[in-house]
Formats: sequence, structure tokens, C-alpha cells
Amino acid sequence: MKRILVTGALGQIGSELVAALRRRPEVELVVASDIKMMRRSAEGGADTGVGAFEYLDCTNQRRIEQVVTKHCIDTIYHLAALLSAVAEERPQVAWDVNLGGLYRVLEVARQNRCAVFFPSSIGVFGPGTPRDQTPQDTIQRPTTMYGVTKVAGELVCDYYHFRFGIDTRGLRFPGIISHVAVPGGGTTDYAVEMFYNAVRNRRYTCFLEPDTRLDMMYMPDSIKAAIEVMEADAERLVHRNAFNVTAMNFTPQELATEIREHVPNFRIEYQVDPVRQAIADSWPHSIEDSAARSEWDWDPEHDLASMTRDMLENLERKLRVAVREQGD
Repeated sequence: MKRILVTGALGQIGSELVAALRRRPEVELVVASDIKMMRRSAEGGADTGVGAFEYLDCTNQRRIEQVVTKHCIDTIYHLAALLSAVAEERPQVAWDVNLGGLYRVLEVARQNRCAVFFPSSIGVFGPGTPRDQTPQDTIQRPTTMYGVTKVAGELVCDYYHFRFGIDTRGLRFPGIISHVAVPGGGTTDYAVEMFYNAVRNRRYTCFLEPDTRLDMMYMPDSIKAAIEVMEADAERLVHRNAFNVTAMNFTPQELATEIREHVPNFRIEYQVDPVRQAIADSWPHSIEDSAARSEWDWDPEHDLASMTRDMLENLERKLRVAVREQGD
């Protein structure tokens, strides 16, 4: 039976990953942890389910060790990080958190023989990378601090596997879309913001240009991929840190068109943020994920149409409940 620690558990991925892990029969314990404190009203709620929560700053190695030994952890999903746009605003902090935190987690994992999941990103690619159908193995020369920390993270995870035998595995996520967690400072968060504004006021001002093409993934598929790669047969894995994974590909304009299939009066305008546009322009237009499909049978379940329908239905329900609770 697995005993799992999730860092950054109150973030975009963590808030849904913890609940999904707690539903799995082979998992005995999931400890959610974050540098933010969980509100009492959130404990036992839909975001994380019932279970242990620990305050954890991942730049504090001693505290990581305390949590791992206290709960006899054997697997760590290390999600704590600053996202792309925030990392550009605070590059020194991003280095300390994204890379320093990972190093400390790996050191604790080495001492306690824990497996480690590390989420990388399409941000590891840069202007010199092939822009269309970016392959699994290609040049990685990012021009953002976020991308630099993710490339270095992939390499140090490989090092800990080959040097110390630690079972490290990771995924290069594209943009992730979720109706549960609010946007957290990522360049691809325009898509989540667009859905929220389509439901709230039928209008959205996008910070990326209308033809900015990027790969995306619906959160249920992201959770599915994170769990499946850690459960994959190690003997089949040629790659480890990290696999390209994707599910769909679109531009802001194409997403708005799909939303109008359900919200006909939705309108979109554009007010481009030069920083986030530059970040998006440094990333691939699309990536290929044949390695993940062949080495551990990756197969996403959602495309643009099904994701859009599900996002709007869930947000309508979520925001209607929020308005009703405010009225009470």
C-alpha cells in the first residue's frame, strides 16, 4: 500500500490530484502539504478529500524530512513551484523555490528511498526548438527562468535516478485547464480565465494574440497522466524525466469559437501583455507525445469539444452555488 506526500497540494494540479489519489484502492495514505494553510472549511471538502495536511515549505529540507519520516512516505508528488509569468516577475525566488525545493525533495527521497514525480512543462523548450510537433528528444534552450528551472529539474531528476537509483519520473505538461482551481499565474491561464468570463459576463479580454497556438490538456487527463506514469512498468521506460504529453491544440480565437457553440453572445477582445506573449512565442506551437504513448500507453480522453462542454457545465453550477451562498 502506497503512502504519498503531495507538495503544493493547494495549487492547480495538487487540489485535484490529492482527491484522485485518495480514491485509489492501492493508496493507504495521502498527505497534502503546502506553504499556504488549508482553511478549515476546505478540510475534507471536494478539493482534497478527508486526510492529513501538513504545512510545508519545500525550501526547508529539515521540515520535508520531518513530514516524510512522520508519515512513512514512500512516494512524493512534488508540485510546489512558481509558474511561468510569476517566475518572470520574481526570477530569484523562482530559482530558490523551483530548483532549490526540488533538490531538497530529492535529497530527502534519496535518504528515505522514495519515488518522486516531477512536473515539467513545454516551457523547457525555446526559440531554437522545432516549433511544430516538437519531438521528445530535441534541443532545450528556454528563455525564461521558469523554463530554465524545469530543464535543470529534468536533468537533476535523471541524475538522482542514475546515480542513486531513485525512481524519478516526470511529464512535460502543456497548458492545463480546470474548473476547480483558479488561475495561478501561468501563461496558458488565459484559457481558464476565458471560461470563467464566458459564464460570468459573456465577455473576455485576452492577454495573448488571437492566433497564438499552444497545446493544452483538460485537468482530468493531467491527473490521469500523473498517476499512470508513476504506475507504469519501469522495464518499459526508455525515458523518465520527462515525457511529452498533450491532448489538444488551439488558439484563443479557436477556443472562443468553440465557447460560442454554447454561449452564442460571448465576445472576446485582445489586449496583449508583452511579457506573457513573449513567453508563449518562445514555446512550441505543438508537441508530439509518441514516447508516452508507446512506453506507458498514454491516451487522453478529452478533446476541445468535450472539454469545453464539461467546463461550461461545471462552471455554471459552481458560480451559481457561489452566488447563492453570498446571498445567504
